[in-house]
Amino acid sequence: MKAVILAAGKGNNLTPFSDTRPNPMLCVAGRYLFNHCLDLLQKAGISDVYVVVGHQKEKLLEEVHQHALNGVNLNVVEQKKQAGIGDAVMQVRDKILHGEYFMLIYGDIVTAENIFSKTQQSFHTFKSPVASICLPPSNDMFGNVFLNANMKITRIIEKPKGDNLGNYVLSGVYILPETFFDLLQKNKRSMEKTIKALVDGEGLRASMWEEDWLDIVYPWEILTANQIIMDCWEESSIAKTAKLESNVTITGTVRIEEGVRIKAGAVLEGPCSIGAGSYIGNNSLIRSYTAVGANCSVGYGVELKNCVIHKNSRVGRLSFIGDSVLGENVDIGAGTMTVNRTMTWEPVEVKYNKKTFKTGRNKLGAFIGDNVVIGAGNTIEPGIVIPSGKFLPSHYSVKNS
Repeated sequence: MKAVILAAGKGNNLTPFSDTRPNPMLCVAGRYLFNHCLDLLQKAGISDVYVVVGHQKEKLLEEVHQHALNGVNLNVVEQKKQAGIGDAVMQVRDKILHGEYFMLIYGDIVTAENIFSKTQQSFHTFKSPVASICLPPSNDMFGNVFLNANMKITRIIEKPKGDNLGNYVLSGVYILPETFFDLLQKNKRSMEKTIKALVDGEGLRASMWEEDWLDIVYPWEILTANQIIMDCWEESSIAKTAKLESNVTITGTVRIEEGVRIKAGAVLEGPCSIGAGSYIGNNSLIRSYTAVGANCSVGYGVELKNCVIHKNSRVGRLSFIGDSVLGENVDIGAGTMTVNRTMTWEPVEVKYNKKTFKTGRNKLGAFIGDNVVIGAGNTIEPGIVIPSGKFLPSHYSVKNS
């Protein structure tokens, strides 16, 4: 069976990270979402994969090239204009043979266990089109699904309002027939209308997913995705070329990649990961659910807590980064602090794009885009979004006159 990964859209609510990358190139637990997806597909026995690219396609094309010899037959198809999900699906119409079924995957979903294998099992049981469904923490943001006793989907409400909510939501994985493209064209490439037409016509069966699942919509959900993946780790791995000096303390499950250097006095509390070629300075504290990307530098006495740091970033000595996400090539000066709670312990709100978002989190730090430079001595308020490329000068309490 062929798989189609949708990776062309831009997540407007994922600013600042979606401004400079497609969503599947977000890093969680030390790896891109795209790589997590490919691993699960391979374990499900699927090696023929089409990736629909569009927004910031260059970053994804570079990663596709890295997988050329990894046992996956990866093919790239471009959606030249942002014209919706249905239009993205239509880009692979000539890749699916007559009478063939294919797996359709939304590229920004996260599961620790193999949702693709489970969906395949349901398809082989029902021998008809299948949609994976799950029970999310909140069901007012996703297409709500209603079932009968035979696991047949009877109704889908894409944008539920009021109390008209079903228990289940679509979880972004389908197995569909080649005839789906004709139906999509008939419904003017509207994915919503086409799925409903399939439900009313040939029928659509439900594949129940009962494990952790997340569709990353907001930047703070990167932290949730990171925890979902790390919680499934069962054993530590430390590369042979990693160099740990004396008096380095490690507790819990850790993943330390090739060429990492960890200086004396550092403490790593798992689960956490340190990417290839990174440097961890003396007496640093790397706390649980922290993922440090490749070729990063963490200075003396830094504390990192529940944060995701993308590759090639630097955190200066005696800084604290907590409950935060840093993009690529971020440079943070010495003594910088991300404050991760309000003084009253009320849930942190995030403001950007002239909107205010209620996160429901009592602890939340900053979201710092790619190529940001933050000078020494800055204190960053909870829930702050710093756009890519921003330059913040050092903050001194005493200045030269």
